[in-house]
This record gives sequence, C-alpha cells and structure tokens, in this order.
Amino acid sequence: MVLTVVAALTFAFLHATGRTSAPQTPDALQAGLADAALLPASPPPAFAPAKPKLLDRSQVVYRWAPVVRRTAAHSAPSAHAPIMSIVDPLTPEDTTNIVAVLRNRNVAGALWVQVRLAVLPNNTVGWIPRSALGGYQFVKTRLAVDIDRLTAALLDGGKVVFRAPVAVGQGRWPTPTGTFYVREKLTEFSNPFYGPVAFGTSARSAVLTDWPSGGFVGIHGTNEPNLIPGRVSHGCVRMRNADILRLGRLMPVGTPVTIR
Repeated sequence: MVLTVVAALTFAFLHATGRTSAPQTPDALQAGLADAALLPASPPPAFAPAKPKLLDRSQVVYRWAPVVRRTAAHSAPSAHAPIMSIVDPLTPEDTTNIVAVLRNRNVAGALWVQVRLAVLPNNTVGWIPRSALGGYQFVKTRLAVDIDRLTAALLDGGKVVFRAPVAVGQGRWPTPTGTFYVREKLTEFSNPFYGPVAFGTSARSAVLTDWPSGGFVGIHGTNEPNLIPGRVSHGCVRMRNADILRLGRLMPVGTPVTIR
C-alpha cells in the first residue's frame, strides 16, 4: 500500500509542476517517501474471513407452509388439470391448515408447488398455486412409528432424540402406513381419553371414514397407560402421558411422520 501511495503522490507532484514527462530524480522520490510516512496507517479489517466449510448434506430439512386461501389441488401443475381435492385455510379443529411442500415448478411464469394432501387414499400428492400459501417454514425433525415393534422414535438432524412404546390400531381398525406430516398440535382437552397433548396428522383411516372430520389419525396421550404397548386403538397412535408431554416439547408442527 505504501508503494501505491508513493506512486500517486509522485504523479500528482509532477502533474502539478507541469513536468509529467521529465524523469524522476532521487530527490523527488525521497520527498515522496517522506510524505507517505506522514499518512495514517490503514484501518484493520472489519472481520477475518473464516476457512470455507462445506454444508452438512447429511441433515435433511423439510418444508411446510400455511394455507392462506381456499384453493384446489390439481393432479399436475396446471389449472386445467383434474382437481384432486379442495384445500382449506383451516383444519376441522379451526387451527391453521398447513401442507408439507415437496418441490416447486414454474409453468408459463406461474409458480406451483407439489404438496402432501390430507385425503384418501393416503400418501396422495397434488399441485397447488404458490400464491395460496404463506411463507415457508423449515424443520429437521422426523417421527418414525414402527407398528411391528410398537415403538416411536423422533429424529432431529438424523439423530434419535426420543423413543417410546406406543399403542396402534387393532386389526379391524389398522393404523395407516406411509409418509405423512404433523398438521396441528392440540392441548387442554376436557376428555382425559386424549391425554394432555394430541398431534393431528395428515393420515386418515381407510375404514372409519364416517367419523367426525373424516377419521384423521392422531398421536396423543391416554388415560389407560396399562394398554401400552399394544394394538388397541381405532387407528391413532397412543403414548403414555409422560412420553407425549416430552414429545410435545421436541416435535414441532410440520414434522414428517413415517409409519411402517
């Protein structure tokens, strides 16, 4: 930097005296060095750049978004494609309805998103306009329910942070299998049957379709902990109250749920 300043000062001096084409003398260079020594030191950098680090691709992040207006879900990213379902901004429990977002697609200047739908048959996906959704939210948790081993495990960033025994559906009212997501979290029930916390999922019973709201599958506590683990429910996943309270502190809305 000092050499740069010296060159600039020397050029300015020669230009001001009209001797830009004259050769530089040792005395002129010495005078320029003396003037440069009087300049203040360069300020220190605002920050020191850290060593570049690759992103950890082992941590999968999942997207969800609230539904802000009533819209139709189509079989393809087009308003002319067949309608698969109507998606409302509220759930049957009057909570904000959300959808799990799988991918985006821009079609003729219009942005569409593919989402999981809380309809039968289970594991159905559809396309809705991006404008029908609010801002994206992100989670890195995933709940895995094993209906053979009667256990549930919550993974956070790929690491198991919660595990508990569960009760699942009876043979005639099976718990549906597939990939779903947590749509809502409910508390303060007047009926102790559901325990202190209940998560509503996008999964639906294929045999109890005449139930209120269409037989949505929940993950909730119980007033009969002696039945856990077991196959005793109408399709919901039950946990002991201490376990569902702990899960309630660890699992946010929007968390994917896999049931196998």
